[in-house]
Amino acid sequence: MSGTGAARMSTTGADGMRVDVVASSWHDGVMSGLISGAEAVLREAGCDWRLHRVPGAFELPVVSAACARSGVEAVVALGVVIRGGTPHFDYVCDAATSGLTRVSLDTGVPVGFGLLTCDDEAQALDRAGLQGSREDKGREAAEAAVATALLLRSLRTP
Repeated sequence: MSGTGAARMSTTGADGMRVDVVASSWHDGVMSGLISGAEAVLREAGCDWRLHRVPGAFELPVVSAACARSGVEAVVALGVVIRGGTPHFDYVCDAATSGLTRVSLDTGVPVGFGLLTCDDEAQALDRAGLQGSREDKGREAAEAAVATALLLRSLRTP
């Protein structure tokens, strides 16, 4: 399981941090879990956050880029792509992953990567942070984004 050994990241000191969550609309049940996990972290940390829904995973990078340029300190990108019988899965996963990486590097704003790329719906549900799930990738993505923003904040402060 990919979450084995994952450390909890500190979000202490994030009170008032502006964070945008960008979430795809496909696979509503999985997405509700991912969004709830991210929301829990952001509320616990005292962040000021907004949710933006996009049609699918392919649209995550362009909206995440707009959010990053708007002055937020972090972005959390959430989505799920489930493998089908065509190469579409590979193209969407690669485009979304590469695009989100570019957003972070081009803007200097951390992007919490909460894009599930699964072979089937059972794998997605197991990572969605729902009752019975073994992992909560929404929570992990939000923690990573906030913790990285806090680190970047400390590096920029003389």
